Amino acid sequence: MIRPVLASLALALLGTLAPAAHAQNTVNALCSTDASWCDLAAREFQTATGIRVLQTHKPTGEALAQLRAEAANPKTDIWWGGTGDPFYQAAEVGLLDQYRPDYLKDLHTWSVRQYAMSQNYVGGFYTSAIGFGWNTELLKKKNLPAPKCWKDLLDPRYKGEIGISHPASSGTAYTILAGLVQLMGEEPAFDYMKKLHRNVASYTRSGQAQARDVAKGDVAVGVSFIFGFDNERITNKFPVESAGPCEGTSYEIGGIALVKGARNKDAARRYYDWLMGPAGQQVGARANSLQVPANKTFKPDPRIPSIDNVRLVRYDFEKYGKAAERRRLVDRWIKEVESQPR
Repeated sequence: MIRPVLASLALALLGTLAPAAHAQNTVNALCSTDASWCDLAAREFQTATGIRVLQTHKPTGEALAQLRAEAANPKTDIWWGGTGDPFYQAAEVGLLDQYRPDYLKDLHTWSVRQYAMSQNYVGGFYTSAIGFGWNTELLKKKNLPAPKCWKDLLDPRYKGEIGISHPASSGTAYTILAGLVQLMGEEPAFDYMKKLHRNVASYTRSGQAQARDVAKGDVAVGVSFIFGFDNERITNKFPVESAGPCEGTSYEIGGIALVKGARNKDAARRYYDWLMGPAGQQVGARANSLQVPANKTFKPDPRIPSIDNVRLVRYDFEKYGKAAERRRLVDRWIKEVESQPR
């Protein structure tokens, strides 16, 4: 009688341990950068480590909303890619875990600064600047000039020709909104955006849509990160050109963070370290996502556009990364800008 009982107990114990063992061989991720980078990184990490990656691609605003909804019972282990401001907001409301890697010497100064500014809740994953992209053939066909400055976008000839994203769902759009406020002052910036609204064709959920929309000729001009437009020209051979606004522009430092209460902490940390290392950072350009990588220990892809000649605002990540400030600006934008007729 003893042997069957012991066998049953052993089987029961194995049954309880198996899910835990399986869980440590899995990582649940949210990725907010270009879908091509998200997908290739997940596949290559899984091949290299044997750790299964269950990953969802969402714009930063939607990813932040998901983490808020999951706060009492987190289902996500790691969040990476996309504009840094929503990551700061997630840290502020207690959704992230602190992590300061021991390989900071391998990272650019702007990446290391993000760790210090966020008390090690958010790392700097990559950087890129906001700018304009335009379809040269479409502009020629419609006899429209190429925009070089923010003020150019207010030309009535661009009515229905400009594509941009929505700041409630898109971190890119919030970077544009916060950048204009810092560049112009809040009242002039909102006056500007009300005038720009008349020329906007649509506000997309994601800031990654503008480059492709311009390339396909769905809109003549897009406002987003410059690297996306350059990729359509260099890699995909579309008639697309780009420029940083002459007055100055905002920029992003993409985020990466571990989620508080993660179920698969060890696997999440391994994925994090791999993404920040040369193997993970090189995946971006190989997936035709041409942001400037944080890791400086390898030679970056020559297609990645330099932002050395782009006039950048002194972006206040601490102020505009706060949840209350984002909510205030987005609410004001919805009330005063989006509500206007076009």
